[in-house]
Amino acid sequence: HLSGRLSSKEERAHSAMMNADMDAVEAENQVELEEKTRLINQVLELQHTLEDLSARVDAVKEENLKLKSENQVLGQYIENLMSASSVFQTTDTKSKRK
Repeated sequence: HLSGRLSSKEERAHSAMMNADMDAVEAENQVELEEKTRLINQVLELQHTLEDLSARVDAVKEENLKLKSENQVLGQYIENLMSASSVFQTTDTKSKRK
């Protein structure tokens, strides 16, 4: 008669084992959830860092273009000054003396 039924002591032991198993699964799920949360936060932080770096690259490119343009203007100005100055003019008489 007892072969199909567990005694109350066996039932309590079985119940305790089931509760322990459930607690272990819950603890494992909690660890996985914490790990996922940590990874999500890390990804978000990296995305923000990438956005900041991208904005910085754009700003540096813009500054570089501005400086190139200013350098061209200054180069043209210097070239105009040199061509207008007699110090930088080569004359035929000077080249014949050499």
